[in-house]
Amino acid sequence: MATNIHATLGHVTRNRRGQVIGQRAGGFRGCCVWLTGLSGAGKTTLSFALEDYLVGRGVPAYTLDGDNIRTGLNKNLGFTPEDREENIRRISEVAKLFADGGIVAITSFISPFARDRQQARVLHESASLSFFELFVDSPIEVCEQRDVKGLYRKARAGIIKGFTGIDSVYEKPDHPDLVLKSSEWTVSECVEKVVSLLVKQGILSVAMCINIMELFVPGDRVEAMKAEAEDLPKLNITLVDCQWVQVLSEGWATPLTGFMRESEYLQCLHFGCLLDEGVVNLTVPIVLPVSSEDKERLEHAMAFTLVYEGKNVAILRHPEFHAHRKEERVSHVWGTSNPRHPHIKVLLLFNPQHTDTSQH
Repeated sequence: MATNIHATLGHVTRNRRGQVIGQRAGGFRGCCVWLTGLSGAGKTTLSFALEDYLVGRGVPAYTLDGDNIRTGLNKNLGFTPEDREENIRRISEVAKLFADGGIVAITSFISPFARDRQQARVLHESASLSFFELFVDSPIEVCEQRDVKGLYRKARAGIIKGFTGIDSVYEKPDHPDLVLKSSEWTVSECVEKVVSLLVKQGILSVAMCINIMELFVPGDRVEAMKAEAEDLPKLNITLVDCQWVQVLSEGWATPLTGFMRESEYLQCLHFGCLLDEGVVNLTVPIVLPVSSEDKERLEHAMAFTLVYEGKNVAILRHPEFHAHRKEERVSHVWGTSNPRHPHIKVLLLFNPQHTDTSQH
């Protein structure tokens, strides 16, 4: 063991690093997602699918795969118990460095011994880095049927010695953070469950992981909602407003759950994106202009019904009214406030208040 070694802390904080490497993802999200399971359970397939999912949403992620690591960093190691322990020790340290750098480190290793996996967890958690042990659970019979690399056949024939699951033990996790039934669930279903875990643990935001969030009323509640809409105060809307209701309802403005609240409206105007749940590009304000008279009539209502051409089309709940600064809006959206612009001319005709709320 080396002596006279003194660790030196750098000057860059994790938050500062997260602002750079995780800028689109909304900050530092470094952690380790540790996939363990038998050979052929699907660890590599799931890890690369998860990596693709995260990177596609602006989250820095990298897969450290067992076979790949053994072609480089660990190519001098065999499969004795001692070498297997060293294999996991090294990759634990590498994963920690990746996580400390703001990257979601995804490790795909059989890692058969519970002691080694626990040491990997302690290594990360002692550095205040999140560690998630995921058990890719597939019966050995299924793994043998897959046997993409032909390893089980060789192990059964005695060509390979010390093969995990055949003549070397695999210690299943007692309390994994997540169990993935890879023989029963599709790859997409497994990835969704991992993403849900990362959202629950605060690594990812909900907005980053929702593809389309429709706002239509569930079929079994339609009649009840129609009855409620009849009893609520009414607000007549224009064709353009009704078209925005359709955009929101079909989920094209995800993660919005209704017309923009003032904070979302200002983020949209000044930054061209929403910032509350990660960074979501959205440059067009989606607001509902109303007259001062309607504002005074509805501002104390907990909900009201939107009506277009005599038909109830939506219920808005928990309304929030704020000033419609029309000149500011048109200047940010179109770069000019010239009333000869056809859209600006129409917008400037609206009354100076607007509202946004949850839509059902």
